[in-house]
Amino acid sequence: MEPTRNRLIDLLAENTDTYISGQTLSDQLEISRSAVWKHMKELEKDGYQIEGKPRKGYRIISFPEKVSANTVQWGLTTDWLGTTMIHRTTIDSTQVLAHKLAQEGAPHGTVVIADEQTNGRGRMERPWNSKLHKGIWMSMVLRPSLPPHQAPQLTLLTATVLADVLQRKLNQSLYIKWPNDILIGNKKVSGILTELQAEQDRIQYMVIGIGMNVLHQEGDIPEELWHKASSLLLETGTSIQIKPLIQEILAAFEPTYAAYMKQGFAPIKRKWEQFGFRLNESIHIRTFQKEWDATFLGIADDGALLVTDSAGKPEKLYSAEIDWFHEAD
Repeated sequence: MEPTRNRLIDLLAENTDTYISGQTLSDQLEISRSAVWKHMKELEKDGYQIEGKPRKGYRIISFPEKVSANTVQWGLTTDWLGTTMIHRTTIDSTQVLAHKLAQEGAPHGTVVIADEQTNGRGRMERPWNSKLHKGIWMSMVLRPSLPPHQAPQLTLLTATVLADVLQRKLNQSLYIKWPNDILIGNKKVSGILTELQAEQDRIQYMVIGIGMNVLHQEGDIPEELWHKASSLLLETGTSIQIKPLIQEILAAFEPTYAAYMKQGFAPIKRKWEQFGFRLNESIHIRTFQKEWDATFLGIADDGALLVTDSAGKPEKLYSAEIDWFHEAD
């Protein structure tokens, strides 16, 4: 958010029971009274209810729950993540815009959020149903000093952040299905899409997309997905406000990312395995050459899936078709 507007909201929030004069705001913000008035009008567009009275000044009556760059940034406790924030009411895909911005030089920590995606997608170009005002549709631009082969670790890192935030908020058990799905019970409520532009030895930028079904009701989810997709509302009966949830995710991601850049992947691996779906249980695996029943052992030190091979010995998998529900079916 523009620093002046952020400071203006702070001043109004500190004086909710009294009026603060336009001149006082002008002096403290070091802008003209006309500029103060223009900022007030922009805040009203975002849903802030502000009362203005002649010879008294301004008083904020209520804060919006709507999602916008202003409303998300105000109260956000990060240092760099979300400092540049782009909001769209409707967009084809936050990933597409984030890539475009990154290629144009958008800084590390740029966040793109939308109320609705008309062409949202997950891994392998699978469509993601991104209903208006029903979920979190967000992409983050990162510029880590990492070699490209470590990029998948940031998918796993993001999954641990989402699982941690949701478990604290919902007080309910969640699982991470390798590598990028957040499950409540056996149903997916969130997914992660990680894409990057890289040279041979370094990442130029990464875009990490997060899709989370928050307020979907049954009719909002395509019938063919009822058996495997759900929302926080459907699974918990709790209606969660989207704006604060975005803020919590960003506030949790920043220190987790910073710790990873200093300490490496080992702490993320341990955290991920605390949430690992079907850890030490049977899964069914198909590759181009063969298929077999395996035991899911966890994730390897580089983030690869660690399973037993057809002879029962540990094996790393970087890609395969995995049937996690093979035994249950």
